[in-house]
Amino acid sequence: MGPLIPFVDFPSFPHAPIPSMNRDPLVPLVASPFRHYINGGWETGATTGVSFNPSDLDEPVGEYVRADVRQTDAAIEAAHAAFREWSLASAQRRADALDAIGTEMLARRDELGRLLAREVGKTLPEATAEATRAGQIFKQFAAEALRAFAEPVASARADIEIDVTREPLGVVGIITPWSAPLAIAAAKIGAAIAHGNCVVFKPAESAPACAAALASIVSRAGLPAGVFNLVMGSGRQVGKRIVANPLVAAISLTGSAETGSRVLQVAAARQARVQLEMGGKNPFVVLADADLDGAVDAALNGAYGSAGQRSTASARLIVERAVFEPFVAALQAKLARLSVDHALKHGTDIGPVANAAQLERHLDYVKIGQQEGAQLLHGGVQLERATRGYFFEPALFVGEPEHRIAREEIFGPLAVVLRADDYEHALHLANDTTYGLCAGICTRSLSRARHFRRHAQSGLVTINLPTTAVEHHAPGGGRKASAYGATDAAFWTAVKTAYVAG
Repeated sequence: MGPLIPFVDFPSFPHAPIPSMNRDPLVPLVASPFRHYINGGWETGATTGVSFNPSDLDEPVGEYVRADVRQTDAAIEAAHAAFREWSLASAQRRADALDAIGTEMLARRDELGRLLAREVGKTLPEATAEATRAGQIFKQFAAEALRAFAEPVASARADIEIDVTREPLGVVGIITPWSAPLAIAAAKIGAAIAHGNCVVFKPAESAPACAAALASIVSRAGLPAGVFNLVMGSGRQVGKRIVANPLVAAISLTGSAETGSRVLQVAAARQARVQLEMGGKNPFVVLADADLDGAVDAALNGAYGSAGQRSTASARLIVERAVFEPFVAALQAKLARLSVDHALKHGTDIGPVANAAQLERHLDYVKIGQQEGAQLLHGGVQLERATRGYFFEPALFVGEPEHRIAREEIFGPLAVVLRADDYEHALHLANDTTYGLCAGICTRSLSRARHFRRHAQSGLVTINLPTTAVEHHAPGGGRKASAYGATDAAFWTAVKTAYVAG
């Protein structure tokens, strides 16, 4: 059996050497307590909280401040006041700021990666890869800012010109999860600023240090006061106020389907624009003609990389009967070789789950699976390590399509294997879900790969790759309960059509 494929969240691409800017020790990345950034200045909060290190609960990452409704409104009002000037700024100014953010992130990716690993529990290679990808995303949006957003349209009348342009919306509320606190924030903030909008950024409460580090870098990029604002706190106060405030023109959220549904109801009532990127119960199909070793590696990476805490993770492994037993045996053998330990420890394959609520949720679903009759083949228990942390042994079940562990999003290192009679049955099982984020298949058949690509009811499809093998510069919208709203320039801008005579 060959070596395990390294678990890496985000693919990174070759780039030129990174200049060593803003690495002077007098410019620290971030320091506790982690504060809000509002209207160009750092502010304390109404209350404080603690960001814990899931690998070592006795070594917290630091304290952070929480905003109340008043501070949230202040950030929104600052963004609203800055919008008039910023919306008229040149594309080059926007590009320069975004490029500066990306450059510093790449120069400090080792610091950012270590911070991310400590706060969220991703292994250090995974965390550094995400920090690198976040820097690259900002640079991609620097280039996007320079693109012409004008589209000439031929008029049916003589001597009439028609031009279609895109203009910024105003204040955009950005609400991000802890699962990829740098890369998802980079994609949303980068897009908003590239298109001339102002931002009020609310990160997940369990990743405040990563958010504050990002805000620190943004604060040095030359943006006018109010263009970018960071407010930390609970969804019940800060998130709810961002969604309800009439000065916020659009909301972009990545989170659970339940949260997304509540956001949509409130925002739609006041006709605000909404973009929702929500959960998944992603299928990974293995046909009898697949390269079995490659399929096992892809399933292992897709289901258990980053402790399975990715919206694109493979939660349902749908395997044709002819190869079911050898596939399961090979996957079990590789699972048994994985090292679950401190995220910063060399050789760790899987770090801890992100927080206490996640650990409790995973343990509860293990019990639910067993109570419903699913067969637990591996793991599913809390682990003890040298440090106190949220360590969970990756779980593998054999189950039935009606089991809750095969239908409900768990968002962790727990996968269930389902038997399929043939390709048609496998496709049916893959589509038998309320979600539609991504789907994968392993097969040597070109015709079946093409058929699956067309008929899988998901926004993303991978063929002979893990379901997590996606790239942020490509469209990534889901279907059904996994997503709502546009993900491209159509979301971040408003169309204006001009008719000109003479």
